[in-house]
Order: sequence, then C-alpha cells, then structure tokens
Amino acid sequence: MKPMKNDGRVLCGFLLAYFAASSWGADGINTSLADAVRAGSVGLDFRYRFEGVDQDGIDKDAEASTLRSRITAQSGSLHGFSVLGEVDNITVIGSDKYNSTENGKTQYPVVADPSGTEVNQVYLKYAADSASGIYGRQRINYSNQRFVGGVAWRQNEQTFDGFRVNWQIVDSVSLDYSYTYRVHRVFGPDDGTFPAEWDGDNHFVYADWTVAEGHNIGAFGYYIDVDSQHDYPAAKTVNNASESWGLEYVGKLSGLNLRAAWATQQDAGDSELNYDANYYLLEIGGKVAGLGVKAGYEVLAAGDGTGFATPLATLHKFQGWADKFLTTPVDGVEDLYLGVDTALGPLKLSAIYHNFQAEDSSEDFGDEIDLAATWPVNEYFTTELKFAGFSADGNRYTDTNKLWLTLQFSI
Repeated sequence: MKPMKNDGRVLCGFLLAYFAASSWGADGINTSLADAVRAGSVGLDFRYRFEGVDQDGIDKDAEASTLRSRITAQSGSLHGFSVLGEVDNITVIGSDKYNSTENGKTQYPVVADPSGTEVNQVYLKYAADSASGIYGRQRINYSNQRFVGGVAWRQNEQTFDGFRVNWQIVDSVSLDYSYTYRVHRVFGPDDGTFPAEWDGDNHFVYADWTVAEGHNIGAFGYYIDVDSQHDYPAAKTVNNASESWGLEYVGKLSGLNLRAAWATQQDAGDSELNYDANYYLLEIGGKVAGLGVKAGYEVLAAGDGTGFATPLATLHKFQGWADKFLTTPVDGVEDLYLGVDTALGPLKLSAIYHNFQAEDSSEDFGDEIDLAATWPVNEYFTTELKFAGFSADGNRYTDTNKLWLTLQFSI
C-alpha cells in the first residue's frame, strides 16, 4: 500500500493531538476527548461470496469462493472533527479456480476479487451546520454512481485519496466538490493484469437543486486524469483520462419515478485519444398490479472511433450484471431494458431484461436476463442469490452465465 500523498495520516494524527491538547482540563483529564471516544463505534462486516462463471471460449469455468472481512472504527465528534479507519481483508476459501487479474490463472474467466489486506478508508472529517469536509482515503459516490462510485459490489471496494467538501448554499441548493490524487481500484491491493492504483489529478463537482418537492436537477463535471505507468499500456492508464459535463433530472410525477440525463465527454490529460462523445438516459418506473416496473434507454455514444467511458463508475449496476460492457465499445452501446420486482413476505425478487446494440453501427451485441432473490434474515444477516445470462449476437462478444451466492453478516 502506497502512503497517502504528503502522508495525510500523519496530518490527521497531528490534528487530533492538537484538538486533544486544546481540550485538556486543569485536572489532567481530557473530558472532551473521552466523550468523543465514548461516542464512537466499531463495526464488523463479513461477506462470503461464491461466484461461478461459464464463458464461451474459455475451457474452464470459474469458481471463486471468497470472504471479505471488514472492521470499521469511527470516533465521535470533537469540536466538529471526527476520524474513521477501516481495514478490509479478502481471503480465498478453498482453491482459487478463477482469474483474479493478479493470480495468473488465465485458463479461467475473470472474477475481479484478488486476495489481500488493505486500508480501505482512513480520514479526518469536519462537520458544521451548512458545510462539511473530509480529508484522507474515502469512499466517494456521486448521484447514482454512473460516473463516480465505490464499486461496493466487488469484494475490494474502490476508494480515493484526497479531500471532499460539501456546502448547503441554501435549503434547495447544495454544492459538492472533490479533489483526488489516487484511486485504489478493485484490482488491488497488488498490481496484476490491471494497475491496482491510478495516480492523477481528478476533480469532481456536483450541484444539486431541489426545484420543487420531488423534483431535483443536478449539474455535474468530472475531470479524470490518469498518469502513465510504464508497465502498462495507454489503454489501461492514460487513455482513461476524460472530461465530462452534464445535467440530470430525478423526480416523481403522478406516481411515476422519472430519471433523465445527458452528458458530453472529450479526452483529457495525457490521453492519446482525440474524441467527443455523448451520453443519454431516460428511465421511467412505477407500480403496476402490485409489481414494481421500470423501463429505460441508456446510450453511451461513440465519437471519432471512441466510446463514451465511465472508468470510475460502479459499473456492475449498469448494462447488465454479466459485466460485458465494462469498457464501452468503439462504436458505442445502446441499452434498452425492462425490469420488474416484487416481494413475497421478506423475500425480495427482481428480474431485468437488456437488449444491447451498437450506437454507431448496425451491429446487435446480444441480450441479457438478470435475476435476483434477496432475503434479509434479520437486522444482522442477509442472503442473496443472483444470476446473469448473456446471449451474444455475432462474434464480438461471447455467451456468458454467472451465478452468485452472497452471505453477509454485519454488526
């Protein structure tokens, strides 16, 4: 694990020491610091997952059996300041019959859950009435995570080194800005087929305006800069640099849930690419005969032979759980989808159908069906069974089936 730039952990320590000293009472007992410690919390989370992958073109099926163990410690507030530390360990249960991207087992399909131990988060936070700020290693999620997210689905979460500030300008308008200089990716903690970390100067800004009750408009800008790493080609490093600007609407109208978005993107930083591409989304959902129903149309368009890219997104949430489009095709991708969900007592059921086509050519990529059953046994223990089946059209992609069993215990 690389140290945070300018050793932010040391800075956090000095600041805590300063506030502790400033609170020291005449009787030698630091009551303010003691109160902050007593108001803190420690959490444990254990997530076991089996992921099986059957992918055409690869002789062996992947069988990934992993356990993520997480401990999180958070202090109470001291003069508005608090600290948080979180450590993750990912352990392979049994033999690793899968390509983790760093174990070299390329005879199996990829399941991007490498084993290892890493500091997932460690930060200093300040909170006031209308503003807050965080400095250190942290989870960053913007909006629905289509552009920037923590990828919580994978066992090794994506986190960021840097600072983030939020300002509630007025009751209806807020502004959020982040600067990060290192991204700890899901492929870590060690380098493998993909870099475990990306260094670079990244700027994320999001303004949210509550136009009326149930109607929000967001304006955003995401500048992603990825430094060159000589052990990796540009496609895995600098060519992921981009600059995106856009608008989105989220609201409710006559019992319908609505979401619409548009964005434009171009190359940035040291990227070797030269392109302009657009993004569109329209989604509508509601209740029909007791079922939750949604339909959507999402387009990551192509420009100058390059597809609109979202390399820092929580990609598993979008374009099907089989993860066939983690990298946008050079001729873009259109995703037309329909989903339904319901509940049988505590059991939550969902199904989503996707149809994928190229945006800038006539090629059909394929269809996918995603199924999930989630059972929150109690407030501490949850189980989930998921399936994704992708059927390819043409030769660009391959038929892929994935099955997951997840058992999660949190206290």
